[in-house]
Amino acid sequence: MTANLPRRIWAHKSDLGSKFCKENGCKILVYYEAFDDIEDAINREKAMKVWKRRWKTELISRANPDWRDLYEDLNR
Repeated sequence: MTANLPRRIWAHKSDLGSKFCKENGCKILVYYEAFDDIEDAINREKAMKVWKRRWKTELISRANPDWRDLYEDLNR
């Protein structure tokens, strides 16, 4: 969860993101959700963290079938 998604993704692309992302090579944004209420965003993130990996990949595949990097779309 972040209030500035472009900055967060830039940090990950620059290896300045989380330890997990550095260790696992997470450098592209394939899915995101926007919320007006921070509590809603926090609750959604908590819920998704306990999902099975298959559920997450299915969600991404439905929203972004080509798994393209959505980072450039954020700056349009």
